[in-house]
Amino acid sequence: MAKEQVFIFDTTLRDGEQVPGCQLNTIEKIEVARALEELGVDIIEAGFPISSPGDFNSVVEISKVITEPVICALTRAVKQDIEVAAESLKFAKRPRIHTGIGTSYYHIYHKLNSNPEAIVERGVEAVKYAKSFVEDVEFYAEDAGRSDNKYLARVIEAVIDAGATVVNIPDTTGYTLPDEYGKKIRYLKEHVRNIDRAIISTHCHNDLGMATANTMSGVINGARQVEVTINGIGERAGNTSLEEVAMILKSRKHLDLQTRINAKKIYRTSRLVSTLMRMPVQPNKAIVGRNAFAHSSGIHQDGVLKRRENYEIINPRTVGINESSILLTARSGRAALKHRLEKLGYSFTREALDRIYDKFLELADSKKEIVDEDLKVLAGSSARDIKRNLHLHHLQVLCGKGTTPVATVHIEWDGTTHSATAEGNGPVDASINAVKSILNKKVRIEEFLIQAITRGSDDLGKVHMQVEHKGVVYYGFSASTDIITASVEAFIDAMSQVVKLSGS
Repeated sequence: MAKEQVFIFDTTLRDGEQVPGCQLNTIEKIEVARALEELGVDIIEAGFPISSPGDFNSVVEISKVITEPVICALTRAVKQDIEVAAESLKFAKRPRIHTGIGTSYYHIYHKLNSNPEAIVERGVEAVKYAKSFVEDVEFYAEDAGRSDNKYLARVIEAVIDAGATVVNIPDTTGYTLPDEYGKKIRYLKEHVRNIDRAIISTHCHNDLGMATANTMSGVINGARQVEVTINGIGERAGNTSLEEVAMILKSRKHLDLQTRINAKKIYRTSRLVSTLMRMPVQPNKAIVGRNAFAHSSGIHQDGVLKRRENYEIINPRTVGINESSILLTARSGRAALKHRLEKLGYSFTREALDRIYDKFLELADSKKEIVDEDLKVLAGSSARDIKRNLHLHHLQVLCGKGTTPVATVHIEWDGTTHSATAEGNGPVDASINAVKSILNKKVRIEEFLIQAITRGSDDLGKVHMQVEHKGVVYYGFSASTDIITASVEAFIDAMSQVVKLSGS
């Protein structure tokens, strides 16, 4: 039996961009749109053209460069909105206008100051007008989650008769429970006379933490399009997460449903959106969080080392992550310690490992996490071997408005001082470029996070950096009131491990 298709409608560039501080310029939006196309999304909601000249221009430019996905533009049920959306989509190979109106008691009477009859008429008129510009028209019934099912069915039937090809049933406020939302979708499937002429779409918000659960309940009950965002970003508490839905459908094969998502590109796309929108992914975020495939409990570590499936339902490589992380803490067991020591090139008898484990527990009680340098001490390495062989002695940066950032660094490398000067896109980039020119190692920064530790103008910033070299990831940390210095120190901390393990 062939699997049914679930269409992925990505609204990262529209609903996702409504997050305060996450606005993108047109060039950045095009970069995200191209990544979404490579990821395999079916529809890209590129913006709300009437909202600003920048949004209009972004839809135009995205339409020019994207070939496979449908390009969608959002409107209200207003003629001018629809006209502007149609104009913005003139270069789209597969254009869609997404128009709609509120259908709940709150929206009808308190937002729109209208009545149920007028809302039906406005919805029908909007769809018909949009249909005069494009063939593919999606209608959204805003706040459908709190709308009366009988009235909602009436609205949906009317707009399908008017030409809607997709009908969107948003849980705009994230209020419904999965059972309620699923029953709402099922009610429409069973009570809308012409529902077979349109695709039902979900659009769920995460105000009560149930966006993904509601979306899946909608799909199980007949919806075949899901409206999602990368990393679950969006208005207020966010939207349904693309990566979560995609991997649920991939993992739960008994549902006989599939998407076109190339799962191996999920992690890369997640990091791109996080970087461009300056919105770090929470460490415990499902699928793409730093801890999604990390294990620190001794019981879990032992189990996952024996067989990954004991504690992982998804192979991290499936979503583009190299491997699981075995983190050493006071909760770790002998199996994890032995595994990490062997990766560092050490081998011990059972008795010797027991002695090292006792010392390990003592150290782990006083530190949050044990790193490789600590293990080398426990394993009996000399102080010379464990001493970091790279040190930042001097950093000078010239930057400012209208000035190309230039950085000069002086680094002590195995007792010898090396200097270099480089330019960059900013002070941190220039400084890191200077360090790279000294070390001459081909590396890629996988993650760069800055976290405030204290408060005030003299805030202490903690920097965490992940650097990839020849398929291996190295971690660097630093803290300083000078965030540029902390960033360079964190990079050097990671690079110290690279040069030590790969040779000078």
